[in-house]
Amino acid sequence: MAGASEALRHFWRRAVQTARLIIGVPDYDTYVAHMRAKHPERGVMTYEEFFDERMRARYRSGGGRCC
Repeated sequence: MAGASEALRHFWRRAVQTARLIIGVPDYDTYVAHMRAKHPERGVMTYEEFFDERMRARYRSGGGRCC
């Protein structure tokens, strides 16, 4: 039963990650894992800082897109 529970947890994490990417919200857990693995000398942004930075980067061009 533990295997099924772990499989369901993995499926749920991937589903949430996919949904966030579809609507344009990058995954914070992926960012944290990347920063810890590749840039341990740098600090990790809080979720709020990460979200704000990603939204600024997404809409930096001055407005929404038509396409």
